[in-house]
Amino acid sequence: MRFNDKELLSLSRQRADKAAELHMRGPKKGSVLKKRMVKLVVNFLFYYRADEEEPIGALLLEHCRVIKEEEKVFSIHFFDETEKKYLFECSSQEECEEWIKTLTNASYEFMRRSLLFYRNEILKMTGKDPLEQYGISAESRFQLEPPAK
Repeated sequence: MRFNDKELLSLSRQRADKAAELHMRGPKKGSVLKKRMVKLVVNFLFYYRADEEEPIGALLLEHCRVIKEEEKVFSIHFFDETEKKYLFECSSQEECEEWIKTLTNASYEFMRRSLLFYRNEILKMTGKDPLEQYGISAESRFQLEPPAK
């Protein structure tokens, strides 16, 4: 995926799908938990110093796994950097579980799988592809399984 700093900054200013102050530790050895404003916008997780408006970093939530580490702690591991992980500490176990669910569902791949599932279910029930009215055919990128007979 290609993007530039202006596009990323513009995206960071959009309304958040979820935001909170969490304690965060980056993947560098010896790094410590620091209080950060964390903001999810679509499939980017931006993080900010508490008193700043521009993000100091962003994580693209693709090809990663969100894992519960402890009662109030979760981590994000990227498949191509298995030795690195980002840790986040929440104020409660409920908040931690909510973040895990939200982040897991934020990826393009999750949305794509959901689209395929529901598209197939509607096709099975009605015999019609619900996306054809939008000019998206069965031969397009989101392939359909043939309907069960």
